[in-house]
Amino acid sequence: MTKIDLIKNNIDNLTTLWKTVATPLLSYHKNDFLEFSQIKNSGWPNRLWFREDITEENLPQILETMNQNRGLVVPYWDIFGSNSNEIFEKNGFNIRIQLMAMFLKLNKKLPLQNKLTFRRVLNEEDAKTWSDIYPLSFSYVISKETLVSNYENVKFYLVHFEEKPIGTLTLFQTDKTMGIHGVGVIPEMRKRGFAEEIMKFAINEAIDADCEYAQLQASALGKGIYTRLGFEDLFLITNYQLP
Repeated sequence: MTKIDLIKNNIDNLTTLWKTVATPLLSYHKNDFLEFSQIKNSGWPNRLWFREDITEENLPQILETMNQNRGLVVPYWDIFGSNSNEIFEKNGFNIRIQLMAMFLKLNKKLPLQNKLTFRRVLNEEDAKTWSDIYPLSFSYVISKETLVSNYENVKFYLVHFEEKPIGTLTLFQTDKTMGIHGVGVIPEMRKRGFAEEIMKFAINEAIDADCEYAQLQASALGKGIYTRLGFEDLFLITNYQLP
């Protein structure tokens, strides 16, 4: 697969996930060149995105949409070679976080230490637990209602150690690509190899699902683990927000 295809598949998986989780809650919208998903009482997806490069002429519509829907974040894919991200930076947007899009060509399954147990979220009690511990790893909330509305569409997993919920994982498949999202371990359980064990489980699940590639978007905190497991860099995602 070419790099262009890998880039497209990474963006497709991510944006289709945002669209998928928001649609049952009537929270996905498409308007001309842009799309956005904003779920009430949730910090995710709450993204506004576009598939083509933007120009200054697009800025008024972006600003109008963001002013009408407070809290939206704009992911900018560094794939256009045009420096159009400067449009945001000179018009008062702040950088919220930068992520590295990465991919892994799937090969053989990885051995697990079997210290962790993985339970797919399929009831309201687990959805609440998942929603409660997720913000301990990330700086935002994913509402319980988001999970409850998407049991069939997305695979949300609660990760347990010695029967205690200690982490989260989200898997979302598009064609032959498995997107790995929301890999989190609560702070008091970090530095014990659990995040890497969660990743190995996710890779094995992707292979079992007959996927050819795993794709993700890495923060600086997790990138070392993904690189160690063989993931390669694709492109930078800069997430912008209005102050």
